[in-house]
Amino acid sequence: MGLLRRTTLLQLADAPFTYPEVGATQDPTLPAGYHHVERSAVVGSGRAEFDRAAAAVFRWAAQRGAGLRVLADGPASTPGTVVLMTAGLRRLGLDVPCRVVWAVDEPRRRGFGYGTLPGHPESGEESFVVTLEPGGDVVYTLRAFSRLATPLARLGAPVSRRAQRLALDRYVVAIRRAARQG
Repeated sequence: MGLLRRTTLLQLADAPFTYPEVGATQDPTLPAGYHHVERSAVVGSGRAEFDRAAAAVFRWAAQRGAGLRVLADGPASTPGTVVLMTAGLRRLGLDVPCRVVWAVDEPRRRGFGYGTLPGHPESGEESFVVTLEPGGDVVYTLRAFSRLATPLARLGAPVSRRAQRLALDRYVVAIRRAARQG
């Protein structure tokens, strides 16, 4: 994928996370010392749209919808799955490696969280959860904590944060589209 690739999925399988608070996107309060993002959006209504949205989350549709190329050694529903996403131009893209740290697959709540691995421009965790609310709304919730991890990312901090916000917007659009396609 990208020219900046240094490792393969197999090499990343046992790589250490780049932050100590692994799994913290499940906690009510995100860890201190990081940039926090929490966003929820109604993406549909009813059981069928919930099921489609959840299936899309587990097949990396949000990331692909944001323009990332995705190479994974398994589904997002399986903790331990390594995913190597590439942002940018096909030959000059930047690879962003992560590993799924937790997944939830309940009747009214489905999703996962992944954490950054060495080589990722940020250090932290993101989660992607779809909930079927009692009133029938399908709510997609994104939570993240991160800090810029590489000198290049820190140099371009304003651009990096803007890119993160744009990606989150695109994640919501992709899951809304998937939920409503029936």
